[in-house]
Amino acid sequence: MNKNPNNKRIRKDAIRSYRKYMAKFKERYYSRLGMNIVMGERSGIYFRDMSGKRYINCHSNGGVFNLGHRHPEIIRALENALSEVDIGNHHFISAYRGELSRMLVESLPASCGKKFRVMYGSSGGEIVDLALKLARGATGRKKIISIRGGYHGHTGLALSTGDEKYRDPFFSSQKGFLQIPFGDISAAEDALDDSVAAIIMESIPATLGMRFFDLSYIQRIREWTRKNGILMIMDEIQTGLGRTGLFWAFEHYGICPDIIVTGKGLSGGIYPLTAVIYRADMETIFQKDPFIHISTFGGSEAGCMVSLKVMHISANPEFLAHVREMGEYFFQEWQELQRIYPHIREIRQNGLFMGIVMDRPARALFVLRELMKAGIFAVYANNDKKVIQFLPPLTVTRPEADEIMNLVSRALKNADSFLNKILFRLLSGRLER
Repeated sequence: MNKNPNNKRIRKDAIRSYRKYMAKFKERYYSRLGMNIVMGERSGIYFRDMSGKRYINCHSNGGVFNLGHRHPEIIRALENALSEVDIGNHHFISAYRGELSRMLVESLPASCGKKFRVMYGSSGGEIVDLALKLARGATGRKKIISIRGGYHGHTGLALSTGDEKYRDPFFSSQKGFLQIPFGDISAAEDALDDSVAAIIMESIPATLGMRFFDLSYIQRIREWTRKNGILMIMDEIQTGLGRTGLFWAFEHYGICPDIIVTGKGLSGGIYPLTAVIYRADMETIFQKDPFIHISTFGGSEAGCMVSLKVMHISANPEFLAHVREMGEYFFQEWQELQRIYPHIREIRQNGLFMGIVMDRPARALFVLRELMKAGIFAVYANNDKKVIQFLPPLTVTRPEADEIMNLVSRALKNADSFLNKILFRLLSGRLER
């Protein structure tokens, strides 16, 4: 790819078309941050801009690339699928959907039992909408509680669980939704009365900056929801499928939710597919009319064949042990850097789900800029911009991890030097005046 003389022209045309026909303001924002990347070659933890610059993906699109880019087993699964099937038809029974559903139910911890059902979508927002519909239908209640600063998607009901900045520009606030402060058990218990259908929460809120709930908080919420007939929905769209070193992140809390939503990683980075896993007794809402919810592309047969391979890889105990081992390695490396750079205030880590907390948002932005220059792609948490989201693919090897942290160390040094120069110039200007 790098030797192709047409790449520069293709890249330039792609940016121009994106700006002119798709998203002018987004392209402008990317250009200011030096992030106007046009992806070219990609494989494993790496991808290249069409200019030829190589990057290591340390965001993984929020978990879409849990298995890296173009994992060979996932590619073969899709090639095999396309030689046999297409998306299928949601009106028909499907062996592929049935098998994937079995694997998802059996992936739940033993404490959950096996009396669960599965339904599919093609995006995270769609599957969160379905989970909220299920909760309302099963309980006969309307009210939904969510965590302030959390994020569950940009579609109808999912959007209503998020913060005002996502809703207000589109006049999308709906009655029956209430946000409560992160980690405030008194506020939670005040809100969770017998008018509530469900509380929805991310096992680890990524957009809020990878903040971790106290174990006692989650267990108390679970106890309180059972007491009041409220359903507990855990959003595992980013944290599921092994990201934290256990297959489901909620396993760290020793609880079993009533509803689990998952996606991103289920796609293998190849074919969009999302799922909601819900208690079997809730299925009675479909008894009178089994067609009150359908999704034309949800559970595509080709997509299911890809996701079956994802499940086989991700649920392997050796794979999960590798995630935990690499998570510990990265944590120790970041701790060492924190001793050198005290403006790294906190390292939030569970497996390969990490949030690096800087002293202020501006610092995080400068560090991200230097990471991009060094060839590391990462982003900040949108609801706490002083937190750098750090999510390398779960397939990362020890030599690759060494390479990543060497580049991170260089980027931190350059960011520190750059900011010190700015401070020196500011102070010099004041003294001269």
